[in-house]
Amino acid sequence: MPKNLSYAQEHAIAITTLTRNILSTLPAIVVDFIQAIASTTQPLTRYAYARDIRLFINYLSKENPKFGLKDPITWDKTDFSAVTARDIVLYIDYLNYYLDENDQEVSNQELGKMRKFYSLRSFFKWMFRQSLIPSDVSALIDTPKRREKPILRLEIDEVARMLDAAESGEKLSPRQQMYHEITKKRDLAMLTLFLGTGIRVSECVGLDIDHLDFEVGGFLVTRKGGNQAILYFPNEVEASLKDYLAERRKIQALEGHENALFLSLQKRRMTVRAVENMVKKYAAIAAPLKKRISPHKLRSTFGTSLYRETGDIYLVADVLGHSDVNTTRRHYAAMSDARRRMAAKKVTLRDDEAPKEITDEVLRIALEGQSQEKNEAPTKEASEES
Repeated sequence: MPKNLSYAQEHAIAITTLTRNILSTLPAIVVDFIQAIASTTQPLTRYAYARDIRLFINYLSKENPKFGLKDPITWDKTDFSAVTARDIVLYIDYLNYYLDENDQEVSNQELGKMRKFYSLRSFFKWMFRQSLIPSDVSALIDTPKRREKPILRLEIDEVARMLDAAESGEKLSPRQQMYHEITKKRDLAMLTLFLGTGIRVSECVGLDIDHLDFEVGGFLVTRKGGNQAILYFPNEVEASLKDYLAERRKIQALEGHENALFLSLQKRRMTVRAVENMVKKYAAIAAPLKKRISPHKLRSTFGTSLYRETGDIYLVADVLGHSDVNTTRRHYAAMSDARRRMAAKKVTLRDDEAPKEITDEVLRIALEGQSQEKNEAPTKEASEES
């Protein structure tokens, strides 16, 4: 791999290599499809498409007798033309539970099935547009339903407990406490970064030391689509980063990882999995009843806080790096509903209590006024003088 590449570039090369390995086992028509979408998709998307199409082809080859007599790598447009809508429906049902190539059990929830179906639909749509198949049978199938789940996020007191746990190390297991003194400044810096800026975990592990600029109070990130942006951090995040950076500069990282901001105990750039495990460790202390706290949930926590403070959905979308504001709106629809409910309670048409209190008070003042007028009524002579 060439030297002096950014983490994002290295990651893209690694994913492209994996994609090519998969394509070497697939029919030429699939290779042509992946190449056709190269200019409009990211490497990770193409990798996911290649994996999903490979899974579908393997399913047909093993589970459907009419496709089992021919080596999948030799399939051509005639073979894909023989695929029916029923074949795809049965495949979606197969995704609920199956054994992979290593005989490991695999199950897919609604989101997994929906993503795999979209990969197929894109492939069949492309073949139909290229006149390779007579019809697009995937268009006859309803998209697998996705049930909207409430967004899991941390409450204010849970955020405080998580940061306290990272700082003090209390309630960690004896084994975790062995390494806490070494990692606590790093962990605290990463947690405050997630909670204070809404950065993605992939963006976080890709940060280099020279991406930080304390003069402007921000840092450079490479977004999901490959575009770069500057995110700004609040004072608490700045303090944690500076505290960790003073320690980080003393560490001699392994070759190829010299510029990485966040290092593992092995002095390598931290991986996404390592960061996820770190977040789960502290989340288990701060919010034990919430079992699925991940870096993405900390990002949701930041988005919720920002929306509560500003009420500006476009600002939240921009800071979080959502290319479509409807994505943001969908995730924070519950927040909008709560705000609308709050607004409704501010408007009163008829209140049985308040008018009574006001009327009694007005009546009391009126009666006192009448009594005073009787006692202080001017004489006829005084009235004439005035």
